[in-house]
Amino acid sequence: MKGHNYWSYRPYRPFFFEVGEPYICRVAPGKYAIHFEWLAEESCTYEIYFRERGEGNFTLAGKTSSNEFDIVNLENSKDYEFFVSYGEKKSRVRIARTGACVGTPVNYLHPEDGAYAFSGRFLCSPSLVRHPEGFLLASMDLFEGNSPQNLTLIFRSDDEGKTWHYVSELMPCFWGKMFIHKGELYMLGCSTEYGDLLIGKSTDGGKTFSAPVTLLRGANGKNGSVGVHKNPQNVLYHSGRIWGTLEWGSWGAGYHAPMVMSCAEDADLLCPENWEFTPPVKYNPEWEGVAKGKSTGNIEGTLAIAPNGKLYNIMRYDMSKTEPNYGLVLAYEVNTQDPAAPLEYSHAVSFPANHSKFMIKRDGKTGKYYTLASRITDPTHVHDRNLLSLMVSDDLKNWEVVRDIIDIRHLDRWKNGVQYVDFEIEGKEIIFLCRTAINGADSFHNTNHSTFHRIKI
Repeated sequence: MKGHNYWSYRPYRPFFFEVGEPYICRVAPGKYAIHFEWLAEESCTYEIYFRERGEGNFTLAGKTSSNEFDIVNLENSKDYEFFVSYGEKKSRVRIARTGACVGTPVNYLHPEDGAYAFSGRFLCSPSLVRHPEGFLLASMDLFEGNSPQNLTLIFRSDDEGKTWHYVSELMPCFWGKMFIHKGELYMLGCSTEYGDLLIGKSTDGGKTFSAPVTLLRGANGKNGSVGVHKNPQNVLYHSGRIWGTLEWGSWGAGYHAPMVMSCAEDADLLCPENWEFTPPVKYNPEWEGVAKGKSTGNIEGTLAIAPNGKLYNIMRYDMSKTEPNYGLVLAYEVNTQDPAAPLEYSHAVSFPANHSKFMIKRDGKTGKYYTLASRITDPTHVHDRNLLSLMVSDDLKNWEVVRDIIDIRHLDRWKNGVQYVDFEIEGKEIIFLCRTAINGADSFHNTNHSTFHRIKI
């Protein structure tokens, strides 16, 4: 067995772990059906078997020479087990729960399905990008507390998000964000939670990635240790440089200190020496305009260029133990003339979605700023993520709710959530990928769906 110099797999197969052959690479349940696809090993006839979970023998659902299938005429809100086989080969038995979803499921993972247990059991970190060739790419990672958390799955749509298909997976990759630079696809992420900061490139639309390079060394965030924290945020171009956000810290250490990274636009992004990092800045409860009381500070910043040309890192803000207990985010100014200079706290912004990750993007035609965020409406449940709202601003300071996009407040708040949206503005529409917990998720946080949506601005 020889070593290798690549980042991508189809699929990643850990030693002594039952991946299954054929490998089921995508699952998308509906109200009365389960759609899934697998990697075709050869031209043959496949047999698909299923049963209600734990009930009796598996039944033949049908045969196909394709590499995808729909098990139909199922009961709503029930768990089913299924597998595909040919000859003496058999896939891993997978689990799915039927139920009406929101948007279009890009991928699904039942919370008790151990298909990716070597990384995690829940889907997180939505990343969406339009490739220069016209198709859409969506990615998500596999997470679970006290698990390795180091696998990312990539999917593709050639019909504007109506259908999706498996492309590849990256190992190790966590908290990854895809972006396009000079017509080529890049992935920026971490090796694991609080691990090394990595960047890599694909020249074939995400099918293969060469080995990533390490831009910043991290740790693993366990037992109070600190390292790199990243979330899938947009990169921005300003003053001849490309800019991105990150933090240094961990939940165990009790802080995440904001940072910004940048590289000259014309430099090689895969050369670590071309990147500059600002030193991490810890939250100061004495800053003007911040809430009174104990706070762990900021995390998951999003970059935005203000109307006056200044670049700000606008950040999620922990207010769970302050007075008031929600409604503010904090803005840090970036020194674009000295990319190694520390961020400077600038001001607080009234923003009714501060307890969850959000992204801000500016419409190049109208100049308006948009965000899709988990809006808070109940001060007794400030960590709810069951209302996704479209908000707009003319100046990055005053935000107005345009309308609610997904409202599932009628469902169990502890088991359902819509959050961590990554989006693109395309003309008068916004397309977005959402971390979605619905139909039997482990919790609102530990999500089982990654869903695609299209809305009018």
